[in-house]
Parts: sequence; C-alpha cells; structure tokens
Amino acid sequence: MKGARLTVLAAVAVAMGFTGGCGAKTPPAPVAPPGPAPISVRPFSGPIGQPTPIPPDQVIELLAKVDREFKAGEREWGLNHPEAARRHFDQATELLLNAPQGARGEPRLEAAFEQLLDRISAYEVIALRAADGLTEAKSEPAAIDELLNNATFELPKPRATTAETVAADLERTLHDIPITVNERVLSVIELFQGRLREFMQAGLDRGAQYLPAIQAIFREEGVPLDLAFVPLVESAFKSNALSRASAKGMWQFMLGTAQDHGLEQNWFLDERSDFEKSTRAAAQYLKTLNGMFDGDWNFALASYNAGPGRLQGAVRRAKTTDFWKITASTRYLPRETRDYVPMILAAIIIGRNPTMYGFEAGTAAPRAFETVTVPDALSLATIAEWAAVTVADLQALNPELRRTVTPAGQHPLKVPMGTAITIQAKLATTSPEYLKFQFHTVKKGETIATIARKYDINATVLRDYNDLSRTARVKIRQTLAIPPQPARALPSASATRPTPAATTASTAHPQAAVIYRVRAGDTLYGIARQFDTTVDAIKRLNSLSSDRIAPGDRLTVRR
Repeated sequence: MKGARLTVLAAVAVAMGFTGGCGAKTPPAPVAPPGPAPISVRPFSGPIGQPTPIPPDQVIELLAKVDREFKAGEREWGLNHPEAARRHFDQATELLLNAPQGARGEPRLEAAFEQLLDRISAYEVIALRAADGLTEAKSEPAAIDELLNNATFELPKPRATTAETVAADLERTLHDIPITVNERVLSVIELFQGRLREFMQAGLDRGAQYLPAIQAIFREEGVPLDLAFVPLVESAFKSNALSRASAKGMWQFMLGTAQDHGLEQNWFLDERSDFEKSTRAAAQYLKTLNGMFDGDWNFALASYNAGPGRLQGAVRRAKTTDFWKITASTRYLPRETRDYVPMILAAIIIGRNPTMYGFEAGTAAPRAFETVTVPDALSLATIAEWAAVTVADLQALNPELRRTVTPAGQHPLKVPMGTAITIQAKLATTSPEYLKFQFHTVKKGETIATIARKYDINATVLRDYNDLSRTARVKIRQTLAIPPQPARALPSASATRPTPAATTASTAHPQAAVIYRVRAGDTLYGIARQFDTTVDAIKRLNSLSSDRIAPGDRLTVRR
C-alpha cells in the first residue's frame, strides 16, 4: 500500500475507538501524525495567456477555510468522533475541488490540494495500522491463577477467633450446599482476610453488579445460589479473564467445554465472555457434574476445576468416595485441585456475610442496558459517536466482542440505557460504513505461505493481519482474516452508492460511454462495484498503470 493514498471516508470511519476495560487493552489516544506544515500561500506568477487567476485575497480566504475544516477534523479525530472527522476532512477537500478553476487550475490551490491529501492520508495510515478494528482485544490474568499460586505457599494457621466467627455465622446463615468447615477451609479464610484482602474486596465490589442476575439464572436452572460465588475464585467477576490454561471468561470455560454447552467462538466474538450466556452454560454444566457424582457438590466443584474424568479416576484409585480423604495428600489429585474446593467454600462463607469477616459489602448497582440489533459489521467508534458514549462503555457491556467492530451479519448489541432510540434512528436514516471481511478456513496441508499465494498477498502481511508470530503455525480449521488488496480496502460511501446522474446515464443509455468524476474517498474497487465492472477494465479504458486515483479525476467506466 506504499505510495498510494488510502480511502479517506472508510479509513476514518473504521479507525476510532480502541479503549480498555474488561480485558480489552487500552491503545494510545489518537496522535496527530508528523504531517506536512500548515497549508501556505505563495505569490502567483503563472504564464501569460492563462485564464485570469482567482484574486489573491480570495485564494487566501479559501485556503483559510480549508485549513479551518481540516483542523476541525483533527479535533473530532482526537475526540474519537469518526463521522464528524470524516465530514470535516471531506468538506476541506470539496472546498478545493469546487474552486472556480478547480483544485488543479491554480498553482497555489494545486499545491494546497496535494498537501491536504497527504495530511489526510497520514491519518489514514495511523487508522489502518493501529485502530482498524482488527486487533484482538487483550485479556486480564484470571484470578484462579493468582489464588492457586498463593496456595502453593504455606497457608496461614487459622486463629481460634476465626473458627468461632465461622461457627457463629453458620448457625444463623442458611446455605443450599453442604459447607464443610475444617482446618483447610479456615486457613483459606485467613488467607483471604490477610495477604489477599485487597484482592477479595475488589472481587466483592465487582461482583455486586452481577450477583442478582447470576442468582436469577441459577433459580431458573435449579442450581444452588451459593454457587453464584464461584466466579469470585475463578475470575474475580471479570468477564475478560484468561487463565494460563486458556480458560476464559467469568466462569473460566475451556474452549471445548464451552462449545459443548453452546458457547460460540469465532473471529469476531467469544461467548465465554458473554455474561448471560456463559452463566447459563455454567449452571447447566454444574448440574451435570453434580449428577455424575450422585449429588456430591465437593466432587462436582473439584471436577469443574480438573474435569470429571480425573476425579472419577481418583475415586477408583483411592477406593473411597470421601472427598476429604482423597484430597488429604497429593497421591490422587494435583495440589491445585485439592485446594480449589476449600477456596470455593471459603469464598461462599465470606461472600454471604462479608461484614462478619472484615469486608465491605459491594454496593455496585446491577447492570442496566438496552439492546440494539446491528445489521452488519460496524465500528464501535461509529456507534459510540452516535450515542455520545465511549467505546469503553460499549466494550464493558459487550465483552464477548473480540474486536472493536460488531460481527458480520445481525448482532444484538448491548448499549447504555437511553441510547437505543438514537442508535436505531441513525441505523435507519444514515448509510453507515459497514465493514467487509474475507476469511479463510485452514485445510489440511496448508501453510501461511500457501494461503498467502492463494490470495496473492505477502505472507508477512498475512501474519501481521492475524497477529501471528513469525514462527507460529496455522492449524486445521483455524480461521484467518484475509487482508484487502492495496487501494481496495473498505470502499467509501460515495463509491458504493450510485449518484442520480450516474444511474441515469448507465440505465437510459446502456451503450453510451459513462464518465465518473472521482470524489474524496473513492477507490477503483468501489467504483468498479458501483458500475458492475472490474478494476482491470477501468484501468484499461483509462490507460492507468496503477490503482492510484485522486479526487477530481474523470474516469471512463463504461463505453
């Protein structure tokens, strides 16, 4: 793509909005590229015999207007307002195109026009490199890894007062699973009250917004409400948590188990991070595990961590169904599984009555949102601008989105309360820049090199586009996104919507030559799509040796 101007409208519309929250990394704020100096005016000294030039004062006034529009676009860019930035950049271009002699009819205007396109293109390069909606959102370390790491050290010896507090608590608090209190459980309570106090308090605070909804789903599914505190240990109630073993989401599903329970994972989304879907899947999985072990929740919880096969093998080898005997040593189960159940029980005890153990009860309000159906892949930055919210707001409500775009095809998007009507109106009355992606499913025997050759692209570009290291190998059934060909990515709105004049010319006189005036943001690919022809045909008709075109050019698109 070196040397070619990129699409103005589409690149800016796609570009904005990488922010953090719920596992998505926070990219750097948009920074103005080190573009050329501000547009300047030099004295006119054209040859004798040329048309009378625009008076100098009018040239200066026009260039001042162009500069104001461009700077207004820069301000909107910095505010993550892609549509507003696009309008200002387009307006700056149109001011020059609509000059009495055209953008190229006067030396100073021509120089300013070239400079303007270069400055806008510099922003487009930043857009396509850093904020194109293709980079996968980053996750946070799962709580379970930190907890099990702490458990590998010697646990604190429980104090007598802790045992007394727990005994008094259990006398007056009803639980819907059996709560065993022994030295191992009490030691974990001491750990949570001591070295991991801040960790536990943060989890309790975060969980307050989710617990009512989790308990409602568990009631519907017939699962004990005590188990609503399992995410306190698994993820600290973070929907974007990712463990070292690649378990993901608030409920820390491994991919295979998630797929077995109807959670989808593809290039656009990972429903292990979808709160409602993953919670319902967890409830169903916990019920299944409980049934496999004849209603023993200790074994069911341990198998949630290690898998039912490992627990069944431990029972066979130990020749006992007493969970605490089996886990008394490392003979039958690894330490992380042996410590898991005491941690869950300790989390349930503290979670039910946090103030008794020196914690503050979480006060976060339950999540509130509305849902809007987005017809196709659309930048979250565009939606955020419509609703006057941030991309981070949308990501927090939709942590299942792996990118800063909605999935291809219809997708129910959660949006902040009070914004749905505005977004729906924009979808109905505007023509958003929907994004088009091409994908390839890896087949047996294929490599990065063979796939790159198939699509006539550079193998390094293909790796970079899919965030693959130089040594990574693709796997069968792995999905790769295929980068667009140079100068053909994401055609602009003007290139994909025929103008009335163009439509009339092409339908009323099908045999007549059709001439198209290139507008800001057009690409040969977009123009070819508009007139149902090909890029090669347009290049042949116009004797073009490259895909480079500029606003103001006149192209023959059909003879």
